[in-house]
Amino acid sequence: QVQLVESGGGLVQPGGSLRLSCAASGSIFSIYAMGWYRQAPGKQRELVAAITSGGSTNYADSVKGRFTISRDNAKNTVYLQMNSLNPEDTAVYYCNADMQVGPRSDYWGQGTQVTVSS
Repeated sequence: QVQLVESGGGLVQPGGSLRLSCAASGSIFSIYAMGWYRQAPGKQRELVAAITSGGSTNYADSVKGRFTISRDNAKNTVYLQMNSLNPEDTAVYYCNADMQVGPRSDYWGQGTQVTVSS
């Protein structure tokens, strides 16, 4: 059974930092792109950042210069370093991976809550 398990969410004050991790486990043949999405209450899920297997990255305009996505291919893990957090970053953050298990498909983690508040 393939799983994406996220960790690292929590409550942080404005201006603070958090680091999210997402580890893929199971019988995985290949992992292509990995990414982070977020969904705030009453809003649609949106892409935050993505990274290809070769290391190319893409960021939402709202997080450029503050967030950094990285991955460790040997550990099947993707990270999101979030700095200078503000209340507008409050959301449930979801890990996503384009993986080949049997057929190639998208997989999602269960989500981790990030709350930015004083």
